[in-house]
Amino acid sequence: MTKYSKGKVVRGTVTCIEPYGAFMSFDEYYTGLIHISEISKGFVKDIHDFVNVGDHIYVEILDVDDEEAHLKLSIKNINYKINGKPRRRKIIETPHGFTTLSKKLPIWIDNQLKKQKNQKNTIDK
Repeated sequence: MTKYSKGKVVRGTVTCIEPYGAFMSFDEYYTGLIHISEISKGFVKDIHDFVNVGDHIYVEILDVDDEEAHLKLSIKNINYKINGKPRRRKIIETPHGFTTLSKKLPIWIDNQLKKQKNQKNTIDK
């Protein structure tokens, strides 16, 4: 019996990232893939938002292929970072904030009122 089994949580190293998933290595024999659908319960735009090459993370084993020494993996149901804090992008606040919108709003309202007035005049003719 192998030391890797379905449902077990093991630690590995991210070795490669592709648009469809992240590849990992565990020992001199076993490798695995975390498919993009197994990265998060939500939408994953960029896998790099979650893991990067060289990261040492925990993964849950979904399936084991002993003949190919390959594991199907998931991180969406576990706390996968070693320090317990998944990496998140920081919110970057701009100095403008909603200022631009508040300046444009009166112009947009005025334009819409003019359009409605023009439509009413066209209908009345």
